[in-house]
Amino acid sequence: MTRQPHTSHLSLDVVVAAPPEAVFAALTQWAEQGRWMLGTQVSVTRGDGVSVGSELSAWTGVGRVGFWDTMVITRWEPPARVDVLHTGSVVRGTGYMEVLALPGRRSRFIWSEDLVIPLGALGAVGWPLVRPAFRAGVLKSLRAFARLVETGTLPSAPLSHRG
Repeated sequence: MTRQPHTSHLSLDVVVAAPPEAVFAALTQWAEQGRWMLGTQVSVTRGDGVSVGSELSAWTGVGRVGFWDTMVITRWEPPARVDVLHTGSVVRGTGYMEVLALPGRRSRFIWSEDLVIPLGALGAVGWPLVRPAFRAGVLKSLRAFARLVETGTLPSAPLSHRG
């Protein structure tokens, strides 16, 4: 019998005082993600970064201590949703980023992850201890994202129109 890996689901959201098109465009400015996602720098490593099959690499950590989180875009539906498949050795699973329209030119940005917990049984035991800090860090990052979009300090020009 093959043992299934331990998994965890996390879903957090933030309301952004901006229309969905601006929120989606800002969140998919991959090189800018380091301005709002704690301890993370993202780059496009293959493809255009705005289509299914494009590959992204994120360094998560402080200085030289950290890990690479490689991803492939598996769903691209602007201005509503982008999904990524985490393919790295530490982070595996699926990430979902959704933008829902709200009244008053506002949006709800939902960040969800279905993650395979690394390190097998050891990871499964340790995850309940790490999960609250991970959750708090993502929530802090989403709030920072909302502030940057709302103040216009995060680029939100649609990727297809940049030149």
